[in-house]
Amino acid sequence: MPHATASWLVDNTALSFTQIADFCGLHILEVQAMADDLASSKYTGRDPVHSGELTHEEIERGQADAEYSLVMQKAPVDVSRTKGPRYTPVSKRQDKPDGIAWILRNHPEISDAQIGRLIGTTRNTINAIRERSHWNIQNIQPKDPVTLGLCSQRELDTAVAKAAKRAVAAAPAPAEDAVEESEAPAPPLDPRGDKEKLIAELRQERDEAAKAAVEAAQEAEAEAWLEAKRESEANPAPEPGPDDL
Repeated sequence: MPHATASWLVDNTALSFTQIADFCGLHILEVQAMADDLASSKYTGRDPVHSGELTHEEIERGQADAEYSLVMQKAPVDVSRTKGPRYTPVSKRQDKPDGIAWILRNHPEISDAQIGRLIGTTRNTINAIRERSHWNIQNIQPKDPVTLGLCSQRELDTAVAKAAKRAVAAAPAPAEDAVEESEAPAPPLDPRGDKEKLIAELRQERDEAAKAAVEAAQEAEAEAWLEAKRESEANPAPEPGPDDL
């Protein structure tokens, strides 16, 4: 509740806006707006001394030195929601159908009971929105319930995780035959067969190499004969003259 704590510090201490903003984790302009009564929301002050987060001595140190940063004495206690129907402010009740529609569209695995606890609604309303028989269905626009302030992100994530876990538990188990077939051990290798196969491959490679050598020798011989023939045709022997007779 940083805003409520900041509001109390503004009204009851002489701390600077910077000190209050740093201690509460707020922007300095938010603190200044509280001091000037310009904030859109009015917060009821929350005494951090009573909750043990600050001491009077720590506040006095801050008031004496504007550069001093307040040190929190004890972390604030998280307030968990008790069992029972969720209370939704009147200003946000009109946003419930939008939040329900968003969950139905993005997380259909969440049960109606979970939606009812998250949004604070009834099964009849959920079914009406799902079946599009709600009286105001034409104006319902799916919106994130966290953004609308209907629930927290942690509560939504918890509901999604529970629904996913329940879906996995309800999924049918694989057939025993398929499991046995997939887990069947591979047949052992035959070392004798592998040796014979390797010998056959070596013999084939040797025969192919010998064949290639014979073909290369034949090609070389043919090339030499062709070269000699071309040379003899290019330089024919001279015909015998009368003196040679």
